[in-house]
Amino acid sequence: MKIKERLPMLLVLAVVLVGGVLVGSKLIGSSSDAMVDVEVPDLSEKAEKGQIAFDSHCAACHGGNAAGSKKGPPLIHKIYNPGHHGDNSFVIAARQGVRQHHWRFGNMPALPQVSHADLIGIITYIRELQTANGIRYEPHRM
Repeated sequence: MKIKERLPMLLVLAVVLVGGVLVGSKLIGSSSDAMVDVEVPDLSEKAEKGQIAFDSHCAACHGGNAAGSKKGPPLIHKIYNPGHHGDNSFVIAARQGVRQHHWRFGNMPALPQVSHADLIGIITYIRELQTANGIRYEPHRM
């Protein structure tokens, strides 16, 4: 078969392939259930260790880079600024669990398996992400 005779078939094949790639990339892209976009800065060594611990203990609910998921809220959100939820709030949440109050995801269970050192690293990681994404201390007002 000559190229001229194959051209219509090749064009159809190209359109199908391009369409398949576009649909596939949409499906892959939509598999993320992140609630917010998070810019990840260059992290300190302590925050890098915290990221590893976060990924092990927290990301299943709070999403990659603390961007939230269908199971838990984003921690890169102004609600979690240090003036409203200080570092000790995260410690208490991990140690005792938290009753649902800002979001409708249900209660957060205690995470006794998270060591104190990992918890401090996780908080450092979250705070560095927050700072990079414009979340800073705001006084809490009731």
